[in-house]
Amino acid sequence: MQHQASAEDEAFRRAFEAFAVLPDDFSHEAHLRLAYVYLCRDDRDLAAWRMKSALLAFLDHLGGGRAKYNETMTGAWIDAVAHFMDRTPACACFADFIAKNPVLRDSNILLTHYSAERLFSDRARAEYLEPDIQPIPGRKQ
Repeated sequence: MQHQASAEDEAFRRAFEAFAVLPDDFSHEAHLRLAYVYLCRDDRDLAAWRMKSALLAFLDHLGGGRAKYNETMTGAWIDAVAHFMDRTPACACFADFIAKNPVLRDSNILLTHYSAERLFSDRARAEYLEPDIQPIPGRKQ
């Protein structure tokens, strides 16, 4: 059995893509949930593309511009979720997955792979940058 997205997970994805999720409700864990749903459906590259497209569309919908988007962060979180999916027995939903991998709830975990200067740089916002502290496990370079 492979990881599955529940009906509720898919409803969340559809709501996000339809701009029915309020910005204040789109927490770090909600980002992880969206990444999980895309990775249940698609390979890493397509999941990353879908995630990027959905996030940019959401930002465009909000009208505040794309300044909050970070290409490196998006790719690195897709990699992190994929890594934990690979090493976790198949789950029937995101709630089960995150319960088995609570370390992902730490939004600062990327700082064990990236310096803050690199991760939050203008270049990291525009293009994917490789980690400068330690590689993300499972990332195919």
